Amino acid sequence: PLKTIVDTLAKQNQMLPFEPMDHRALLGTTGEPTIGGVFSGNISGPARISRGACRDSAIGVRFVNGRGEIVKSGGRVMKNVTGLDLTKVMCGAFGTLGIVTEVTFKVLPRPERVATLVLDGLDDVKAVAALSLALGSPFEPTGAAHLPAGMGTEQARTLIRLENFSASIDYRVAALGKLLKGFGSARLIEGRDADALWVAIRDASLIAEPRAACIWRLSLKPSDAPQVVQSIAAKLPEARCFFDWGGGLVWLAVPAGQDAGSAVIRQAVAQSGGHATLVRAPQELRAAHPVFQPQPEALAKVTRGVKTSFDPQGLLEPGRMYAGV
Repeated sequence: PLKTIVDTLAKQNQMLPFEPMDHRALLGTTGEPTIGGVFSGNISGPARISRGACRDSAIGVRFVNGRGEIVKSGGRVMKNVTGLDLTKVMCGAFGTLGIVTEVTFKVLPRPERVATLVLDGLDDVKAVAALSLALGSPFEPTGAAHLPAGMGTEQARTLIRLENFSASIDYRVAALGKLLKGFGSARLIEGRDADALWVAIRDASLIAEPRAACIWRLSLKPSDAPQVVQSIAAKLPEARCFFDWGGGLVWLAVPAGQDAGSAVIRQAVAQSGGHATLVRAPQELRAAHPVFQPQPEALAKVTRGVKTSFDPQGLLEPGRMYAGV
């Protein structure tokens, strides 16, 4: 169980760098998240913008492929990697290439202090600009999110999280406040309320209700995100969303409808070169529409070739990610 890993690390004042998401609130499920599931889905939270994704922290894997062979790649130290880095291939493959039996992650010390700067009342465009400025600064934010009006409060909130030693936080809060003064006066929040807010962002529980809504996860260039959201909202006016990863990740809730908004969303995302994943929808909609972003034929050919090399008989999760693969 993921909780066992997190709790064990916490006793040693350590943590998983990539802040893995817990999908239970969003999906309405009760199953216990596991470290294998996190690895297989490349599940990463708000800290991805600073510390990398789950894939970046995974340094070793052992698995059984579709041929029944036991394969080991990577090791227990960063420098112990030779040949093909199959760890990165397996992470995010959703079990389609092999049955994972062992994973090695690098971990980091837990920060002494966590503080969040909040800018109130910004629209989506200004918010992403503020987040981009903060992320491009030397002050090392570990979280950068924007919650539009109606997402938990009546007023929009733009959030920038800082972590480290207390003295470092004091300096960076002051310096970042000056850097962002053109976007308004920033206020500081800390403690349980701030922690709970980042958990809600991490788990996308802010859009978990109503249960009938379909949930999409959009990966976009941050500077394009407000425009993409605007174009979607023009055709799906009931859509609700918030931004994470400085605008690079958009969590979007839309009415179920006949296609869960698939045509509108995929067209808007494709025009910006992004990706859209259908995370939650009624089973009949998930069966009728691609869950993952359809691949161009050249990339699809590579995907089929990789699948065949690992699992020539198609025994492992056939069709799990792409039809016929």
